[in-house]
Amino acid sequence: MKNTLFDEKIDGTVHLALGNGLPEVGGKNVSQVHWDIVKDLRNGGRLELDGKVVQEAGRWLI
Repeated sequence: MKNTLFDEKIDGTVHLALGNGLPEVGGKNVSQVHWDIVKDLRNGGRLELDGKVVQEAGRWLI
């Protein structure tokens, strides 16, 4: 949708935020940058954590 606040909540996507933590939601990291990354995994994407697949094709496996 090209609207990060909307896109990061779509089922089957992953939202990763790097940099400055937002204090209003408990963030404590201080940085000049806050970068939101949203990746749609619904069409064959895969997410691994410590070598274990935790999301595949947009569905959580844990």
